[in-house]
Amino acid sequence: MYHDFNYEATLSSSLRAQWQLDDVLREDQELDFSRNFMPESLARTGAISSLNAFEQKVLNQISAHQYLTIFGVVEEFILPFLLDHARPHLLNDDWRVRAILNFASEEAKHIHLFKRYHAAFARGFPVECEMIGPSEAIGAEVLRHDPLAVGLVILMIEWMTQQHYLGSIKDDGDIDPLFKSLMKNHWVEEAQHAKLDTLIVDALAEGRTEEEIDAAIDEFFEIGGSSTTD
Repeated sequence: MYHDFNYEATLSSSLRAQWQLDDVLREDQELDFSRNFMPESLARTGAISSLNAFEQKVLNQISAHQYLTIFGVVEEFILPFLLDHARPHLLNDDWRVRAILNFASEEAKHIHLFKRYHAAFARGFPVECEMIGPSEAIGAEVLRHDPLAVGLVILMIEWMTQQHYLGSIKDDGDIDPLFKSLMKNHWVEEAQHAKLDTLIVDALAEGRTEEEIDAAIDEFFEIGGSSTTD
């Protein structure tokens, strides 16, 4: 695939875009449950005519919690994937190693952010919303596949986050400003991660035969369907 990304420039952009966790969501911050959290174009709760307006809002908030929970689970398997990819290059490419380790550090920060959001949601929501998991089992299932297949899954998710923020969240004036700010800050760093994911996928595909790449793509689709195989 054609692109002009490189590790040095992407690291520089990432460092300029970085934010601090407490500036986005304090540990003691409370959520405003009087507002919708998710854009209607993603939540689709307003179209459920069997629910009244209050029930639609509650379901919207549950959808937002589910959305961030899934991101948190995904980023928990991205983190070991990145560290495994960085390890072979520790002594031969300084920009590459620094960019990937910074990427890993930011993913760890995102996991922390989503855990804070879950804690705030649990404090203010009247009932417990169970989370998908356990995340360790999901991560193990994904990471047992060909690294190229895993890299493609991660790249797909990174570009999806760009589309969701720019196409649905950014210009929606009706949702909770705190949730909107959280997703904006997540997007700012994920925009750089998508570039690094592209470089990682390129590296993982390098030197492979067409048959080997086809096999990895088959595993990519297998990962996408793994949640329905049990």
